Amino acid sequence: MQARVKDIIGIMEEHFPPWLAEAWDNSGLQLGSTNKAVKKAAVALDLDESILNQALELKVAMIITHHPLFFKPLKQINYESPVGRLIQRIVKAGISVYAAHSNLDAAEKGLNQILAELLGLQDIDILGNHKKEELYKLVVFVPASHYEEVRRAINAAGAGFIGNYSDCSFRVRGTGTFRPGAGTQPFLGQEGELEEADEFRLETVVRKRELAQVMQAMQEAHPYEEVAFDIFRLEQAGKGYSMGRYGFLPEETKLGDYARQVKETLGLEAVRVVGDLNKVIRKVAIVSGSGASLIPGISQQGVDLLVTGDLKYHEARDAEALGLAIIDAGHQGTEEIISPHLSRFLEKECQKRGMKVDFIPLYSGPCFKYL
Repeated sequence: MQARVKDIIGIMEEHFPPWLAEAWDNSGLQLGSTNKAVKKAAVALDLDESILNQALELKVAMIITHHPLFFKPLKQINYESPVGRLIQRIVKAGISVYAAHSNLDAAEKGLNQILAELLGLQDIDILGNHKKEELYKLVVFVPASHYEEVRRAINAAGAGFIGNYSDCSFRVRGTGTFRPGAGTQPFLGQEGELEEADEFRLETVVRKRELAQVMQAMQEAHPYEEVAFDIFRLEQAGKGYSMGRYGFLPEETKLGDYARQVKETLGLEAVRVVGDLNKVIRKVAIVSGSGASLIPGISQQGVDLLVTGDLKYHEARDAEALGLAIIDAGHQGTEEIISPHLSRFLEKECQKRGMKVDFIPLYSGPCFKYL
């Protein structure tokens, strides 16, 4: 089966749903056609001249990045500007560009989960509730003869999940009444005559992301011309998602020793460390990219150490005063790991769907040089 850009986007958005993205973010299709056939795709942290040159040499049809090409709406595309030249070359080559940013950070199998596992944490959990999934109650009235057919259809479409339980529903039997109007073709009864039907009231829970497809499956499986149903938004929230993770080292470790481990694991020339290098640590928080804004909250959760990037002087002093150790492994250092991991993940997901696509991780080299 020939893969297209829209197929790969579908995989990305199934696992890294767009609703997890921050309001200021611009994740999603940046440029190009969703119908373009894809045999080779590149995966990178950023899209710059270096990455584009490599992509053109490899003749890829698609580039997937973590950082969006466009953070803000463009007022003009000037071919003399760096971004304008980049756009001109991308369009000329016919490459489609897609970005998954803060949604990839927060997703269950996203960047922070990968980073936490890579750095040896155990018993990993989300760092607070960044966002919670909206839940809906679906109630539909089904003739007894078609109850099981409708139930199976909506569950197959994604309804009925409560925590780690699937196929969750409730039913009660009763009598439905209706009078088919002029021009109708009722499944039960006659035009103009009051009909009493043996029906089930079927209730289940639906996550917002699956609501549209569940409704479509319900309509297709239900025998009635006019389906009687209700949808209620629930006050209780679903699963929580967070931009960060926390976990525990297998055993107590000195800060200096763990800093060296982080540096080696991420293949970095250097890391910056805040705190006493002999401090004993066990509980570690992970926020890829830039997580200094979370320092006040993290310090109140019994965390010994925060691994993040982009730390400023005054943020370091604040952490020091709060007794929170920090390893600043850099924005690039904590995020560039996504390229090989996402490449392998997408290749496997495409194979599951009968599509062969080569995903190639690309790198533009370290942004900072250390003398």
